Parts: sequence; structure tokens; C-alpha cells
Amino acid sequence: MIYHSRRQFLRTATLGGLALSTPGVFAELVQTPRQTEGPFYPNKLPLDTDNDLIIVNDGLTSAIGEITHLSGRVLDIKGSPVRNALVEIWQVDQKGAYLHTRDPRHKLRDTHFQGFGRFLTNAKGEYYFRTIKPVSYPGRTPHIHVAVKIKGKKRLVTQCYIKGEPQNARDGVLNHIRDQKQRESVIVDFSPIKDSKIGELQARFDIVLGFTPEDHH
Repeated sequence: MIYHSRRQFLRTATLGGLALSTPGVFAELVQTPRQTEGPFYPNKLPLDTDNDLIIVNDGLTSAIGEITHLSGRVLDIKGSPVRNALVEIWQVDQKGAYLHTRDPRHKLRDTHFQGFGRFLTNAKGEYYFRTIKPVSYPGRTPHIHVAVKIKGKKRLVTQCYIKGEPQNARDGVLNHIRDQKQRESVIVDFSPIKDSKIGELQARFDIVLGFTPEDHH
């Protein structure tokens, strides 16, 4: 059932991305703001670093949490897709623990949650992850860390937040983004997938890099 829903979602995501396939379709693109990497980027990468964070290797037990299909596109400042960009995500598990071994909550973590994943964008600049809806931990609103690596360019690190989350208003990292449009650009809907039998969510986070098409040919 999960894999059927996943295929169904990917088809929907592709159709939903058509509006972005033409450069300049929007009058204005908002450059994705840089944010702190935080202290807990994995200090020891897992053996499994694929884009499915719900299942580790060939395990049979899924991670605890609300399954979320996170997708989007990596674009340059002109709206052109950026292919072969390495997108990485990392986040806490349902218990609020990072994969990093020096996280105080590390010993409590859900060992069935991968905690970190990678995906190389396709010709349309698209990426996709299956993960869990982020949860809060002391001092932070729920968020997913996102990094984009492109050969010859400075690595972009940012974070993705949940639209409508009350803790957003009190989060120092999020509200350090002074530009309102940039701040709003990293806050996205985590919405239910229609007809999902297990309550899956989908979230779309498009990442706009600060260079022109000529810079990455």
C-alpha cells in the first residue's frame, strides 16, 4: 500500500511541477535564504544515505512518525532548473533525536529512522524524499535541514518549516530571516495526501539559488 501511494504521489508531483517548467513563469522568484547548519549535521554518515528515510537498508520496520513525501525543484535565480545538484536533508526523529552521536538524545533515537538522505536532481531540477513530518525539540520549532551542493559553487544550507506551526513565531533561527518574503519562502504546507490509507502527507519546497543560468552551464 505504501509503495502504491508513493508511485501515485510521484505522478501527482510531476504534474504539479509543470507550472515551474518554463523559466520566467513567475514575475519574481525569491532567493532561498541561508540558515545555520546547526551542530548536528551527521558526524558519521549512515551506510544507507538514499532518499527514503523511513526504511533503513532492507529493514522491515518503518520509522515512527507521520510519513511525509517531500519534493521540490532546485532553480537558479532566473527560474531555470539546476540538474545534478546534490540535495541533502537531515532532521530529528519522532523522539527529537538527531543521528549525530553527540546529540544528548542520541541514545533514545529511533534506530529505524535513517535521519539523513541524499538525492541528485534530474534534468527538471526535481528532488524527492520520503521522510517523517518534523517534530519540535527544546528550543526549536519543527524543521528539516536542507543542503544543496553544486560543483564549483558555495554550498547552500537552509531549513524547511511547517506552515501554521504555532512555535514558528517564537523560533529564533526562523525569525532571524529579516526579509519577510524570504522567511515565508521556507515555510511550506504539509498537507494530507488524498486517499492515503495511512495518513501520509506531502510537502513541496522549491529552492532558489542566487546565480543566473550562465553561471552553471
